[in-house]
Amino acid sequence: MKQAVVLLSGGLDSATAAAIAQGEGYAICALSFAYGQRHALELAAAERLAKFFKAVEHKVITIDLRAFGGSALTAEIAVPEGGDAQGIPITYVPARNTIFLAYALAWAEVRGSRDIFIGVNAVDYSGYPDCRPEYIAAFQKLADLATRAGVEGRGITIHTPLISLSKAEIIKTGIALGVDYSLTRSCYNPDEEDRACGACDSCRLRRKGFRDAGVEDPTRYQH
Repeated sequence: MKQAVVLLSGGLDSATAAAIAQGEGYAICALSFAYGQRHALELAAAERLAKFFKAVEHKVITIDLRAFGGSALTAEIAVPEGGDAQGIPITYVPARNTIFLAYALAWAEVRGSRDIFIGVNAVDYSGYPDCRPEYIAAFQKLADLATRAGVEGRGITIHTPLISLSKAEIIKTGIALGVDYSLTRSCYNPDEEDRACGACDSCRLRRKGFRDAGVEDPTRYQH
């Protein structure tokens, strides 16, 4: 069976991207990161999802983006609530997707995989510059130029199956593919009981997505 490296964060989008890859006949090689994020609960969710998708392998790479900070997810900066901020939000982690995709590219090349799946989205997203089609196109060009596989004509393709879908469409797609969204976590600021805050950008988009999809939200919220 052909294999795909899937960036698996533990969230709703990455779970759906994994389900799409599996539905297209790929065996999942799951890749997650302990990057110094505010809460490690998402890594527990990623582990659950890797088992759910019967991943061939699940690598968790430790890198220290907290050494740079600059984000509410990697520094002692309050997570904003209410969704009123303009521009790129403080929850943006500088260059995160570039770093993650670089690791995925290296692992795919070593494994002989020609496919990488990432659950970026440019419709119901929070203003992150590394979730846009232009960014993915630029990274694809890099992948073609900077790898042995690309130079030898065995290029590695970056798949972004969610990039033009609304959150509701993503959820409907995942439900059709049998995703158990109770295994996922999306909150930027959960409590110690693993309950989502319900107020951060990620929670608001998630709640709205389930509501618009007409699907019951399995998330445990604090309020």
